[in-house]
Amino acid sequence: MYIKDSIKGLLPIQNSNNLYVVADFDRTITSGSSKTSWSVLADTDLVPEEYTKERHRLYDIYRPIEVDTSLSFDYRMKMMSEWFRSHIELFVKYKMTEEVFEQAATNLRVMEFRTGAQEFLTFLWKNKIPLIIISAGIGNFIETFLKRHNCYFDNIYVSSNKILFENGVAIGVGQNIIHSLNKNEVALPPEITAKLKGRNQVLLLGDQTSDLNMVNKDLHDSVITVGFEPDASNDPCNSLEDFQSGFDIVCEPHENYIDLKKILF
Repeated sequence: MYIKDSIKGLLPIQNSNNLYVVADFDRTITSGSSKTSWSVLADTDLVPEEYTKERHRLYDIYRPIEVDTSLSFDYRMKMMSEWFRSHIELFVKYKMTEEVFEQAATNLRVMEFRTGAQEFLTFLWKNKIPLIIISAGIGNFIETFLKRHNCYFDNIYVSSNKILFENGVAIGVGQNIIHSLNKNEVALPPEITAKLKGRNQVLLLGDQTSDLNMVNKDLHDSVITVGFEPDASNDPCNSLEDFQSGFDIVCEPHENYIDLKKILF
C-alpha cells in the first residue's frame, strides 16, 4: 500500500464526528473484477440479444473517446453525455422492466463486494459517518444491490443515474446524467448537505483518477484520497504513476478494505 508522506500525520483518523465519506461505486465498493452497473444487464440472459449488440456497439464507439486525453475535455464531456443518453434510450426501446433490473442486481456472477466492503459500510453506519456514493453507474442497481446485502443504511445517500419506470417499464432517467467526467458538477440536495454541516474532513474513495474530481479540496479542512488501483486487464488507462501522483493512498489490486481500515482507523 502506497501512502504519501504528506498525509501520514493525519492517520489514523481521530475524530469521526468531523468526517464524511465520498465514494465511487463500481469497482470501488464492488470488487475490481466485477462488471460495472452499466454492463450488468448485458451479462445476463434477461434481456434481448439485440439490446446486448447495440450496447456493445455504443461501447466500441464511445469508450475510446472517454479515455483519449488528446481530445478536448469539452468534446469528451459532450460525447459522454451522448453515450449515456443513447444507452438509456435502449432501456426504453426494449421496454426493460423494473423486475429485470432487480433480478440482474442480485447476480453475484457479475457484481460482488470488494473484500471487507460490507464490514466497512457497517463500520461507517455504526459510527454515524455519512457516506455519499457518487456514481456514473445506474442507481437502481446500486440501491438494489445494497438492499439485498442489508447494507443500504440510513447514513448512505446515492447520487447516480436513476432509471425511471412507469407501470413497471423504463421511460427514461431522472435528473441530470452523471458520467465519469462530470462528477465535480454533482449537486447534493439540501437535506443531504444539512447532514454534512460541521463535518470538514472528507475521505474520498475511487478507482479512477477522474474520481478525484468528486470533492473540491479547497472547500474542506482536509481531504484524504484513496485509490483502488485497477487490474491492468480491466483498465489499462490509469497507470500506477498516475494513481500515486493523484491519490494520497493507493491500494494495490490484491489489497482491500480490511487492509485500508487498519490504516485509516
